[in-house]
Amino acid sequence: MNKYRTHKCNELREEDVGKEVRLSGFVRTIRDLGSLIFIDLKDHYGITQLVFDNEKIQEEVRKSVNVESTILAEGVVTKRSNINDKIPTGKIEIVVSKFEILGKAPSVLPFQVDESRKVREDLRLEYRFLDLRNDEIHEKIVFRSKVLKTLRDKMDELGFVEVQTPILANSSPEGARDFLVPSRIHPGEFYALPQAPQQFKQLLMISGFDKYYQIAPCFRDEDPRADRSPGEFYQLDFEMSFAEEKDVQDVLKEVVGSTFKKYTNKEVVGFERITFKEAMDKYGIDKPDLRNPLIIQDVTDIFKDSEFKVFKNKTIKAIKINAKDTTRRFFDDMVKYAVEELELGGLAWIKYTENNQISGTISKFITEDILKSLKDKMGLKENEAIFFIADEYMNACKIAGQIRIELGNRLNIIPNDKYYFCFIVDFPMYELDDDGKIDFSHNPFSMPIGGLDSLLNKDPLDVVAHQFDLVCNGYELASGAVRNHDIDIMIKAFEIAGYTKEEVENRFGSLYNAFKYGPPPHAGAAPGIDRMIMLLLDESNIREVIAFPKNSKARDLLMGAPSVVSKQQLEDVHIALIEK
Repeated sequence: MNKYRTHKCNELREEDVGKEVRLSGFVRTIRDLGSLIFIDLKDHYGITQLVFDNEKIQEEVRKSVNVESTILAEGVVTKRSNINDKIPTGKIEIVVSKFEILGKAPSVLPFQVDESRKVREDLRLEYRFLDLRNDEIHEKIVFRSKVLKTLRDKMDELGFVEVQTPILANSSPEGARDFLVPSRIHPGEFYALPQAPQQFKQLLMISGFDKYYQIAPCFRDEDPRADRSPGEFYQLDFEMSFAEEKDVQDVLKEVVGSTFKKYTNKEVVGFERITFKEAMDKYGIDKPDLRNPLIIQDVTDIFKDSEFKVFKNKTIKAIKINAKDTTRRFFDDMVKYAVEELELGGLAWIKYTENNQISGTISKFITEDILKSLKDKMGLKENEAIFFIADEYMNACKIAGQIRIELGNRLNIIPNDKYYFCFIVDFPMYELDDDGKIDFSHNPFSMPIGGLDSLLNKDPLDVVAHQFDLVCNGYELASGAVRNHDIDIMIKAFEIAGYTKEEVENRFGSLYNAFKYGPPPHAGAAPGIDRMIMLLLDESNIREVIAFPKNSKARDLLMGAPSVVSKQQLEDVHIALIEK
C-alpha cells in the first residue's frame, strides 16, 4: 500500500463516508476558527477539505503548517454540513486523526498562488514552480498534454511514422541565427542546435520512409515576441514522399482542423487558398486575420491627376469603414497612432456625410470626379469614411495592413466566436535583405515553381516557390513547402542567393550527396504547437502555455540562464573570451 495516499484529492464522495483514508497534497488555505481548523488540501487532481478538531493536533498545525506546505493527512471521511457544489468532493470532508509535514513552506511566500496571474511576470517566472500550482495555469499545461496526444494519435491514424532526429546538428541558413555548441573532442569546431529538422526529414524521405513526423524542438536565436517563444519552440514536423502541395495542405486541414474542433466550441472555418500577392493587396500582410471584414483597395488610378503632392508617383491604398457612430476624436486618434506607433508623417482620411459633404484631412483635394470614382470603385456611401496610405508598393501594402488591424480593433468589428483558417500560397522565392542583396525569403530548400527554368530565365524577385503558410486569426500557424530534390536546382537556387557550388557542397553535404541516389519528390509542413495551444486557450502571450518559459528578454529566471561559466569549462571546449 502506498504510504503517502490511498486516494487522490478529487476521488472521495458521499458513499465513502466512514472510510479510513490517507491523502497527501499542498496546503492551499488554512481557516482557523478556534475550536476547528479547516485546510483545503490540493493535489494535481483536485481539492479535499480537511477538518482538525483534536486540540493537540491543532496546536501542531498552528505551530508548524504554512500555506503551500506539503502534508500527509490520515482520517475518516465524514459528511460535510456546508456543501460546496463547486468541487467534486464538496459533500465530504476528512476529520484528521494524524498528519505529517512532508515538505515545509516558508511563512511568507513571494505571492499568493491563487492570485499569481496578477503578479508581475518576472516574479512569476522566477518562482515558476509556485506559479504552476495555480489551478488555471496548471490546467493549461495539462491541456497542452492532451493536445499533444491528439496530434500524435491523428498522425498515427494517417499512417505517419514517428522518428526522432538529432539535436546536435550542423549550422544551416534557415532564416534565423543558429545557437552554436562548441565541440570538446574537435577543437575549433561547432555543432548547431537545429532551427528545424529540415535536412533530416528530407533525408528520411530519401531513406525510403513514406511519411514521417515528430513533436520537434526547434532552436532559433531570435528576438522574443508575445506570440514567439525566445530561443526554442515546438512544432509538429512532418514530411511525405511522392506528395504535392495539396497533399500536405489536406493533412494540415485534417490534423489541425480536427484538433481545433475537438478542443473548442468556436466555429472552425476557411482553409481557402490565397496567393501571397492577393494577401498583400487585400490585407497588407501575409498572415491576415480574415475575421476582420475590412478590405484594402488600390486607388492609385483615381488620384493620378490629383493636385495632392503627397500622392504623386506613389501607390495609394484605401480602407473604407462604416463611420456612422464615429467622432472626430476617433479620426484624430488614428492619426496619432499612425504618427506615434508607425512613425508616419500623418494619415490621410475623408468622411462622406449627408448631402454630399466631405470632411477630413484631405477633403479639399477630393474633386467631384474623384468622389464619383471612389463611389464607383469602393462603393462609398453616406456615413462612411476612407483612410488612405501612399508609399512605394510594398510599404503601402504593409502600412495599410497595420492600419486595417488597428481599425478592426478600435471599431470592435472582429468576432471572437470563430477560428478562420487560410493557406497563403505562392510565396516569392527571394527577397532583398537589409543590404539590398538577394536572399531567400522563406525556406531555402523549397522547389521553385517552374523548376530550373524559372531560376535560369526569371528575375530572382519574380520567382515564385512552392511555399505556403497556414494562417489562423492573424497568426502564422504552420509553414510548408514542396521540397527541392534536384542537385542542379539546389546549386542554382543557392547561387542566386550568393553561395558557390563548393559552399553548397560543404554546408549541405549530406543532402547534396543524397540527391545523387534517387531522391523521391517530397513535401511537408510544420505547425507550431505553442502557438496552436495559445490560440486554443485564447491567450495573447505564448509564455502562458509553456511550462518553463523564458521572459521577454530571453532569460530563464528560474534556472538563471544564460549564465557565466567557469574558465575551466571554456578551456575544455577551446574557447577564449575577448573582453570589450
